[in-house]
Amino acid sequence: MMPNEQQPVNALRLDANMRIQQSGDKDVNWYSPLEKPFHIAGFGWLHEERLYRRLPAQPDWKLPEAVDQLANCTAGGQIRFETNAASLTVKVKLSGTANMYHMTATGQCGFDCYIGGPGEQLYYGTTVYDHTQAEYEVVIFKDMARESRIITLNFPLYQGVEEVWIGLEREDQIAPPPAYDNSGKIIVYGTSITQGGCAARPGMAYTNILSRRINREFLNLGFSGNGKGEPELAHILSDIPDPTCLILDYEANCVSTELLQVTLPEFISIYRNKHPLTPILVISRIIYAKDKFHDQMAQDRAERKQFQLRTVEQRRELGDANIYFYDGSNLLGEDAHECTVDGVHPTDLGFLRMANALAPVLQKILSD
Repeated sequence: MMPNEQQPVNALRLDANMRIQQSGDKDVNWYSPLEKPFHIAGFGWLHEERLYRRLPAQPDWKLPEAVDQLANCTAGGQIRFETNAASLTVKVKLSGTANMYHMTATGQCGFDCYIGGPGEQLYYGTTVYDHTQAEYEVVIFKDMARESRIITLNFPLYQGVEEVWIGLEREDQIAPPPAYDNSGKIIVYGTSITQGGCAARPGMAYTNILSRRINREFLNLGFSGNGKGEPELAHILSDIPDPTCLILDYEANCVSTELLQVTLPEFISIYRNKHPLTPILVISRIIYAKDKFHDQMAQDRAERKQFQLRTVEQRRELGDANIYFYDGSNLLGEDAHECTVDGVHPTDLGFLRMANALAPVLQKILSD
């Protein structure tokens, strides 16, 4: 090696905290979270199909091919339970390997863990694994004091999960998690931003952050690049029973102002036919970094925001008191340009700001 030639940096060798922790414990019992007392949230058709999938496998309405594929991404899914375990391991079989350039493998394909009851959940750890593999076994925690804890595991945001198993010691007790404040579901329809691109870990997608502020079940129906407001999606979403709120956050994929002017009123009307009183919250898109440099982008955003606002106001004038509008250009704050990974998709900071802004709005809608 030449005197000034640098060696490649191997942080895994240099930093023990970055190494993969595997259990190697033969006394671990493996449990399927599909069985009681575990509770799985975020998959509207789970009980019928037993699949970690966000839309029905055989819908009554034809899905666009891209939406059908993206429905296998498990964004917003959660495994919830209570246990006195001192150690917790997960074993996962993915549909594929991590393959994104600007999103971490832990966000795309990992699980992360929160400990605590409603309103008191604290982040503990993430599955750090060999991202070239489609299967992994990772210790979430070990050698903890043996006391009762409420656990929430957030599913990967941008990959499918074929199997997941929870590893606990044989003497560990398992119980159901606390009940939600209300059995109604909060349905969030939108784009890659809704799906969670590009959070560093699953718990930082804004729908997952909101689920820690509001003790309800959230269904994340964000479809990367393909939240276009098709009427077929409106029909399928209207089949989800017991909705408590529908959030429409799809302007970023609307294709054009003209198409948005067609899809948004139709989407709302289709949903209203089945759910005349369910609150609907329409959110315009966040500010992109390039909006400050390209006048046409800023103009398009302003026009589309005004159309969404007018649509909501017109329906309220006609007697629909349960439809609302939120100006998404306020979500990231004054220094919005600091809140994305690529000028469009939020980082964890961006998602936290989105949740901070939306939580009080959503809480007021639900209380009304």
